[in-house]
Amino acid sequence: MYEDIRQAAAQAVQELIEAAQLRQGQILVVGCSSSEMVGSTIGKGSAFKVAEAVYAEVAPMLAQRGIYLAAQCCEHLNRALIVERACAEAYGLEIVSVRPQPKAGGSFATAAYEAMQEPVAVEHIRAHAGLDIGGTLIGMHLRHVAVPVRLSVTHIGKAPILCARTRPKYIGGPRAHYEE
Repeated sequence: MYEDIRQAAAQAVQELIEAAQLRQGQILVVGCSSSEMVGSTIGKGSAFKVAEAVYAEVAPMLAQRGIYLAAQCCEHLNRALIVERACAEAYGLEIVSVRPQPKAGGSFATAAYEAMQEPVAVEHIRAHAGLDIGGTLIGMHLRHVAVPVRLSVTHIGKAPILCARTRPKYIGGPRAHYEE
């Protein structure tokens, strides 16, 4: 089970990085229900080892490319995010005082907090792309114009995934021209 989940997470992140054309210094938000990945209802069957496996696969892929990971907490922490201090400082994010736990913050956010070099929690972020594993509702953490991204991977474990990239807003009138 763990190996299938790791492989699906790796493939999803790789495809999303390419589709979103993420660059060094940008942010990928990941909302992850370990409960959904193991076939339970979100918030009802937390599986820390599964969340650790996903984090262990995803984090190095992002770090290698210089992309910041923002791990979304669950609703018990108002969907705060765990990021490296360097990310918070680079984007001028206000740091808040909380430490996630598997049943108050979520297993994935806890795994991120325990594995990051200098983890901090923030309440708000505007990420460049997002991966929602199991219906965790990451939309509030994306930049204003989110564009759905379809991947070849549709599930990680038993959890359905939804992905998005963002683009700059189109402004101007009928004579305006836009870059892709």
